[in-house]
This record gives sequence, C-alpha cells and structure tokens, in this order.
Amino acid sequence: MNLLQLSLTGGAAFREVDALLSGLTLAQASQPGTPYTLAELLAHLRVTMRASLDLVTGQAQEWPEGLDVWPLPPVQDSEWAELLSDLRLMLAEASALAGDPSSRARDLLTDLAVHNAYHWGQVALLRRQAGAEFE
Repeated sequence: MNLLQLSLTGGAAFREVDALLSGLTLAQASQPGTPYTLAELLAHLRVTMRASLDLVTGQAQEWPEGLDVWPLPPVQDSEWAELLSDLRLMLAEASALAGDPSSRARDLLTDLAVHNAYHWGQVALLRRQAGAEFE
C-alpha cells in the first residue's frame, strides 16, 4: 500500500478505520455528550465520501449543490449496519482508486484523506471517552 492509501484507510498516521469501528453499536454511537454523536459524525463521513468519490470517478463534475453534509443519523439497527457497510465499501473504493491515481484523482483523494483523518480522530476520541480500548 502507498501512503495515500494508508491515509485513506488508516494504518499510517492514525488507527485503521476497521479498528475505530470495530464493535461499535448504534446505541453507543447515538449517545449524546458532545455537539454531535458518533452516528452523526459517521453519517457525515458517508455523504462527503460518496460526493468526493463521485468526483474522482467522473460520475460528477463538481460538488453537488445544496448537498446536506450533516444528514440525520440512522435510528434503526438495519440503517446502522448499512451505514457501516457503506463506509467500508467506500474506503475500499478510495483505496483502490489511490493505487495509481491520475493527478486530478490524487488531488481529490488527498483532500478526502485529510478531511476524513480529521473526523476519524474525532471518532477515536469519542470512542475513548466512552471507554473503548484499541490495540
């Protein structure tokens, strides 16, 4: 894996995303206590990753106008499972695209990696405050 791929999925400068999400339940992710819940944070990541990946793959030519980047979080376990699955699939897609990206794709993926790293740090902090331990 190259540095861009590790910056997207974790393992270089921060924990691997799978470790950050491991064992996280909807009930835990919905606990209040900060300006946003983990569920809200992860819903934000799903929306922004999808929009960014659509730019990288050419499915979109510009950022969607009026995109709600802070959508309502999941409230049912099935929605939660879908959110986690979507995040993992998009991270795999991003990693694959980062394997040998064009110059434009590299720029967009670097922007995505920086944005996500900020939020993965928030996820790690909130999980640790809630008592989660990471290897």
